[in-house]
Amino acid sequence: MYDDFAHSSINFYKEGSRGDRKEGGKRGRKPGRKAADRADMKAKLERSRQSARECRARKKLRYQYLEELVADREKAVLALRKELEMYRQWTQELDTGQVPEGLQAMLEEFGSMKREQSSNN
Repeated sequence: MYDDFAHSSINFYKEGSRGDRKEGGKRGRKPGRKAADRADMKAKLERSRQSARECRARKKLRYQYLEELVADREKAVLALRKELEMYRQWTQELDTGQVPEGLQAMLEEFGSMKREQSSNN
């Protein structure tokens, strides 16, 4: 009785968890693959390479777009800093009692814009 149990447990471990597994049912690469299988594998590798090329191209475009966006924002920041410095200079000149250069033109332009807005309403 013990011998029967030992033999059946050995067979269980040899066959795996399924008792119907045969010698040819092993996992992994099979020796002697057919030419059609190799052609399928080559096509799959080529699709993978093409996909990788397209991914790299999209990534390159995305980085170019982001670099342009950053450059535009940096230009805007510089323009705003320049404008801020101009206003600081004007306040210093006004504090000393001087009329800053360009202030009168800006006030006239602002006044004409106000008149246009009030006439449109």
